[in-house]
Amino acid sequence: MRRGAWFALGLAPILGLGGFIGWKTRSVARELIDPPFYRPQPLARVEATYRELAEGQDGDPGGSWSSEEVGGLQLWRFTRRTASPGVVLLLHGFGDDRWGTSPALKWFPNLDAAIFTYRRRDDAMRQGGTIPAVTFGVEESRDVVRIVHHLEDRGVPRRRIVLLGRSLGASVGLLALADLEREGKGPMAGIIWEGAPASSRSFAERLVRGPQDRWWHVLAPPIGTMAASLAGRMGGYAPQETDLLHRVGDFKLATPSLCFLATQDRLAPPDVQRSIAARFQNGRMIEVATWHLHCADALGSDYTRAIRAAVNDWFQDTGGRPRGPHPIP
Repeated sequence: MRRGAWFALGLAPILGLGGFIGWKTRSVARELIDPPFYRPQPLARVEATYRELAEGQDGDPGGSWSSEEVGGLQLWRFTRRTASPGVVLLLHGFGDDRWGTSPALKWFPNLDAAIFTYRRRDDAMRQGGTIPAVTFGVEESRDVVRIVHHLEDRGVPRRRIVLLGRSLGASVGLLALADLEREGKGPMAGIIWEGAPASSRSFAERLVRGPQDRWWHVLAPPIGTMAASLAGRMGGYAPQETDLLHRVGDFKLATPSLCFLATQDRLAPPDVQRSIAARFQNGRMIEVATWHLHCADALGSDYTRAIRAAVNDWFQDTGGRPRGPHPIP
C-alpha cells in the first residue's frame, strides 16, 4: 500500500472525530436558541385551558382572565373572585410558554396570577414571522423585570409579588431577581424555583452527555463551550450573561426563597443549586432524590403543601392574611 494511502487511512479517524464534534456543536447550539421539541398550542386549546382554570377545579376557587399589552409583551392577569394579598408571576421553562405553565396557578389558590411568554415567541411561531431566539435568560430576565415594574406601576408592590420558575424559568427568575434587588427598592414577597440550569455552557455540556455518560462524554466540556459560544453569536447575546453564579455573584438576596433540589439532576447541577440557595438570607431547600423537573411527581401532595406553607408565611410577614387552611409546618 502506498504511503499516501496509509496516511489517508490514519487521518480518517481524526477527520471523523472532527466531523462529529462540528456536527454536535451545531446541533446543540441550534437547540439552545430554538428548542426542537417546542411547538405552540393552537389558540383554541389555550383558550379552552384558560376557561377551565377560570371555572376552578381540584380545590382551586377559579377567577377571571384579562390581558394587556406591556411594551410589546402580552401579559395575562388572573384575578381571584375575592381579594388576594398578592400576585404570583409564573415563569415558563425552556420548551414551554404561557399555556403550559398556566396550570401552576392552582398551587396558589389564594393569590392572583400573571403570566406571559418571553419575547412573545409563541405568537411569532403561530404567525410564521421571524422567531426571536431563546437567549437562555439574558433577554428573558429583562422581560421579567419589565413586567414586575409594570405590576408596580399598576399598584402591586414588589413585596407582594411571588416569582415561580422551573428549569429555565428558574434561571430566568433568579437572574431577574438579582437585577431587581440591585435596584435598591427592597425584596419581593418570595421566589419558588426548581432545576435552574447553571449557564448556557453548562446546559449545552449536559445536553451532550445525555441521560447517561456515553463514550464521547470526555468531549462534552469542549463541545458545550463551543456550542454555547455559537448559540450566543446566533442569538445575539453574551454566554457569560447566562451564568447564574456570575450574575448573582456574592450578592445576598433579601427575598425569601423556596428551592426544590433534585439531587439526581443532570441538567441543573445540584452543587450550583446549593451555591445559589446559599445566597439567600432567608431560604428553605427541599432535597428530593429524583431528576430534572420531577420533584412534584416524587413528593406528590407534599410539593403543593410546601408551596402553600411558604406563601402563607411570606404574606403573613408582609401584613397579608391569606385565606384557606392553616399553614402546614
